[in-house]
Amino acid sequence: MPKSVLRGFLLLLITFQFFCGPLLANERITSFDSRITVDANGLLTVTETISVVAEGSEIKRGIFRDFPTTYTDRAGHRVRVDFTPLSVERDGGPESYHLEEMGNGVRVYMGQADVFLAPGPYTYTLTYQTSRQIGFFADYDELYWNVTGNGWSFPIDTASATIVLPEGTPLLQHAFYTGPQGSTAAAAEMTRQEGSSISFSTTAPLAAHEGLTVAVAWPKGVVAEPDAADRAASFVKDNLDVLAAATGLLILLAYYLVVWIFIGKDPPAGTIIPRYEPPKGFSPAAARFVMRMGFDHKAFACALVELAVKKNLVIEDDQGTFTLKRTREDNNDALSSGEKTLVKKLFAVKETLKLKQTNHLVIQEAISALEKGLRDGFETLHFKRNSRYLLPGLGITLLVLLAIILCAHDSAAAGFLGLWLSIWTAGCYALLLQTYNAWRTAASSGFVAKGAAVASTLFTLPFLAGWIFGFVSLVLVASLTSVAGLAAVLALNLLFYHLLKAPTILGRSVMDQLEGLKMYLSVAEKDRLNLLNPPEKTPALFEQFLPWALALDVEQQWSEQFSDLLAQAGRDGGYAPAWYTGHGAFSSGGLASSLGSSLASSISSSSTAPGSSSGSGGSSGGGSSGGGGGGGGGGGW
Repeated sequence: MPKSVLRGFLLLLITFQFFCGPLLANERITSFDSRITVDANGLLTVTETISVVAEGSEIKRGIFRDFPTTYTDRAGHRVRVDFTPLSVERDGGPESYHLEEMGNGVRVYMGQADVFLAPGPYTYTLTYQTSRQIGFFADYDELYWNVTGNGWSFPIDTASATIVLPEGTPLLQHAFYTGPQGSTAAAAEMTRQEGSSISFSTTAPLAAHEGLTVAVAWPKGVVAEPDAADRAASFVKDNLDVLAAATGLLILLAYYLVVWIFIGKDPPAGTIIPRYEPPKGFSPAAARFVMRMGFDHKAFACALVELAVKKNLVIEDDQGTFTLKRTREDNNDALSSGEKTLVKKLFAVKETLKLKQTNHLVIQEAISALEKGLRDGFETLHFKRNSRYLLPGLGITLLVLLAIILCAHDSAAAGFLGLWLSIWTAGCYALLLQTYNAWRTAASSGFVAKGAAVASTLFTLPFLAGWIFGFVSLVLVASLTSVAGLAAVLALNLLFYHLLKAPTILGRSVMDQLEGLKMYLSVAEKDRLNLLNPPEKTPALFEQFLPWALALDVEQQWSEQFSDLLAQAGRDGGYAPAWYTGHGAFSSGGLASSLGSSLASSISSSSTAPGSSSGSGGSSGGGSSGGGGGGGGGGGW
């Protein structure tokens, strides 16, 4: 045989051994024997003797055993049982081990990270104690015990269990189950019953993820049953996070209600009558700022339209892409100081500005200047945010979050998820509020506004999905009830963030005037005759009050009042606003929709920097494999 062929054959053999060796490995549990001793106080001492065949595939350093410590009882309450390892042996000698907290229990690693086993058979003996495993029923008490656990990644050739009760205890009934989780198969038998002990053994091998579960019942009074005080203490201990969340929620609600009654309650509204003039000293942007007791991008849109109506700029709408062009007419005398500042910010570099993300620095600077001017000029006089009263509420929220973290199975994971979810909730709330406002506007607007609402919804959905993922993840390491309590606490903070805002007496008076103006701007044509001496409807009147209609969210109703008049004016003299050019035939409804939701949406996106968004009854035959206490599983490492 040529040497090259021989070398190729040897290389192929080595490669086959390297890749296929693990597939041919026959690692298994040859014997799983458990001895469970129950004392008169309900404490279980369990000795598990597990014989394995290691071949270096999964069992490299030793094996691990998972033991569940958190369950849900018949009433749906969380129950935490104790688990205390006493010793670990390998082949009759002491073996090193360490523990790792799992999502609902403890993992015991048997072996050392830097010591690898030679292939061959090994026998591990794990001894531990656990409590709160006994079921107390009306006519009997019972141990319903998952001997092997159903989480082993290896097959089990044979499994056996012996339950030893306090001396002199008569046995009333027993049962056994084998197979995967939930199976009621019974490939096992009772092998021995002597005095107060009973033994079971499987009659067929168990495949991976199959197990043996047994149940034994005895008369009441043998094992001390917890009294009402013990049960209450255990319930509190098991559900400290739920108690903390519920207590925190009640304290937070009480605090905010007291603050709202004394600080955040609005002054009573006056009589609202139609008004044909806006309040003196107010711009449309200022009117919206006071009515909402806060700033949004539509206030900036109102300011732009007001500047356009005053012939200081022209708004060009190219199918949703807006461009602002400064006019050469000298109309500064008609502008307020805030409007003059806004013009300077918008056209500091050139006299044309496209509302796109490439110009986000200029647009954001102009928005910030307008918001600052509105805050300085109108906030303190007309309304108070009362934000400082939120600080104690946030402190209570942090204490609730800390309690949930400390009581969780995995405090590190709960801490990260809790903090992340708190921040993410605020972001999702802002997006949901934006989407709600978009649909509210779309309800009385055209297709452009409805398209903007759909786009806002599609943008919000991935963030909402992320919130749901975070919520479920936190539930897995804490509990559904406690996390729901935390969500309620966060929602309460968001609710009172709005409710604590309150207008001053002067602010309430201005709001009443604006409500009267809104009543006039939104009146239907059929009800117009009920108004007392309203102004004559002209194209100039439409343009004059359009920024105010935008500010008060009635631009569509205002436009509908002028649809016939403006259409006739267009036919007679080719009317169209000199300060606005669109991409289609002019209509008052289309103009309102374009300048309302579309312009505000364009401002929002163009002011953001690119990339910045972003069981019981087991012994009587009502059980199954995998039920009861104990359980878990294991594997190699």
